[in-house]
Parts: sequence; C-alpha cells; structure tokens
Amino acid sequence: MKLFASMALLCAVCAGATAAVAQDAPNFPAGSTMERLSKAPTLRVGVKFDQPLFGLRDLSGKPVGFDVEIAKLIAGKLGVPPERITWVETSSANREPFLEQGKVDYIVATYAMNDKRKKVINFAGPYIVGGQDLMVKKGNPLKITGPADLAGRKACVINGSEGQAVLVRDYKDATVVPFDVISKCVEALKNGSVDAVATTNFILAGLVSRDPSNLELVGKPFTREPWGIGMPKSEPDLCRFAEKSLTEADKDGTYAKLYDAKLKPYLGGEGKLPELDPCP
Repeated sequence: MKLFASMALLCAVCAGATAAVAQDAPNFPAGSTMERLSKAPTLRVGVKFDQPLFGLRDLSGKPVGFDVEIAKLIAGKLGVPPERITWVETSSANREPFLEQGKVDYIVATYAMNDKRKKVINFAGPYIVGGQDLMVKKGNPLKITGPADLAGRKACVINGSEGQAVLVRDYKDATVVPFDVISKCVEALKNGSVDAVATTNFILAGLVSRDPSNLELVGKPFTREPWGIGMPKSEPDLCRFAEKSLTEADKDGTYAKLYDAKLKPYLGGEGKLPELDPCP
C-alpha cells in the first residue's frame, strides 16, 4: 500500500509540474510562424563566428556575443531554451540566400538594414545603430582619416557587406579587396597587403579590443548603419513578434543588461534600444 501511495504522490507531483510548464509556455495563434517555431525540435539561427563582441566561438565552441544574446532573447520569447537552438555559421554574402532557401529561421549577424535587402527579406529592428568606419595599423602611419584618403590605396571589406557597397559606390578611387570573413582582412592589414579595413565601427571596435598593440580605429563613422534581425519575407508575423519582444526587453531592463555586459565596456553609451522601423 505504501508503494502505491508513493507512486500516486509522485504522479501527482509530475502532473503538477507538467501543468506548470504548460501554463508557462507561450500560447501562439494556430498556424502562426511562432507556433511552428516554438514546437519545432530545433530553432535554426544564423550568427557569425568571427565577430568579436557580437558573434564569436568561445573555447568550448559555443557562440558568444551581443548578437548571440539578442538571438537567444527572441528564442526565449518563443519558449525555446538555448539547448534547442542550432547555431548556423553565417557570412555577409550568404545571409539572404540562407533565409530564402529555408536554411535558417532567422539571422542575427551584424546585419545592416538597407532598401536592397528589404526587397528580399524582412527586418525586425534596428536593435542597435552604428556606422561604417575604418581600421588601420597602430599609429595610423598613412594618416588615413576617412574614406576619401583611400584614393589609390587598398581597403579590405567583407564580401557582400555594407562596407563593400559604400566604397564601390561612393569612393571609386579606392581599390576594394573583398574577403569572405573579417579575420582575413585583419591578417591582410597586418601583413601590409591592404592599407585599411572598412566595416561597421562596432565590429572594428571588437577587433581592436583583441589586438590594441597592432590595430587602431580611425573613429570617424561615415554612414549610419542600423542592424536588424533578418527573417523570411513570407513571415511578417515573426517580424512583428520579434519587434514586440525587443520592446518588452527594453522596457523591463533586459536589453540594457545585455548591452552593459557585452558592449558598454568597449563602446560606452547607455544601452537604449533605438526607435524601431515598422514591420511590413
């Protein structure tokens, strides 16, 4: 009898725990993108693995950084814990193809929101706003103060990035050298193959923080670059959900805590969510 009583008590406890989990789980409209993602075995999120401060593998191989935390924030609002996330390495050049081909559910990967990309995908955001800047060798021996000083010089960019587009369009006298990952640009700058690296000031600040004895940030952004969460054009409900999640995180202080922990020591600022662009 004692055994049966113990088993009954255990079942009651389990049932109560199950009910509590079910009660806490998000309740999404039937047929919505959020319902599908919340119930999927894994959530596939595109991030970069070579961007200090934003998306970088740690010693255990796990991605870390501000973009990764924003991605986990959205996943958490979907009811998806970190262990159910599959992190997909994403480069600047393959972000739109990955979304169009269904290889990822959304992307948080230093993704600048521009009109060309908005024709292909949706963006939720911006969750942070930066601008294109330049990185040079420590001491700036060539006295490069901005993109106009790149005339007749070589500037390394990430293939498919906003930096590449801006230099090709507006600074035609510069020789643009594209690579698929930023680490190759850093090596090219160090060995003298290029004279500068052009990309978002946030990314460059992260690179300089890792090697301040060899690298220097010019510190004069020449564009305004809002970063957003990329998602398929066919899922506007997910865009609205992501923006609601960001707004809630800003109001309850979660966003500020993430910013303070990951970025403030290197970039300063108050960690306030920028004004969001409306979703389609």
